[in-house]
Amino acid sequence: MKLKQVEGLLGTLQQFSNPKAESTFGDISGKVVADFGCGCGTLGIASALLGAEHVISIDIDSQALEIASENAADLELDIDFICCDIKNLGWRGQLVNTVVMNPPFGTRKKGSDMGFLTIALKVASEAVYSLHKTTTRDHVKRTALRDCNAKSAEVLCELKFDVPQLYKFHKKKEVDIAVDLWRFVP
Repeated sequence: MKLKQVEGLLGTLQQFSNPKAESTFGDISGKVVADFGCGCGTLGIASALLGAEHVISIDIDSQALEIASENAADLELDIDFICCDIKNLGWRGQLVNTVVMNPPFGTRKKGSDMGFLTIALKVASEAVYSLHKTTTRDHVKRTALRDCNAKSAEVLCELKFDVPQLYKFHKKKEVDIAVDLWRFVP
């Protein structure tokens, strides 16, 4: 599928009228938000559109960051983009209010999602929103509370991701994956 086709399809998707991150918890508007593993910028851009004071989007893939930057520019949004491996970020202390992320699920590289979560919980002062495979729910909760010292770990909803064959290591043409949207309090 071509990029323009994907963009067209994404534009037709039904959206929340009141996303929980903002309407229930107040974790976005007026806050400093970091988007870890931002890819093409969807979560960071959504945060900016919801009134984040400042958004910092981080990814290891410079091509993804170029697209994210173009997407933000198309919407006239001021977002900072950093090309960096999250493991090498080097931030110390709680530098942002909220982290939003859709980390790698850890299917190919075991534990990669938990590495993202560990760092996010160290740099966020108020909340971390993260997507993880539903099959790892018990492990994610236990690790967040016990090993990462999160004050709370709550699944806000379960989603179904239709993941197309994007990478060489994807063996099937597409697969449906059950995913949890989590809210963690550092």
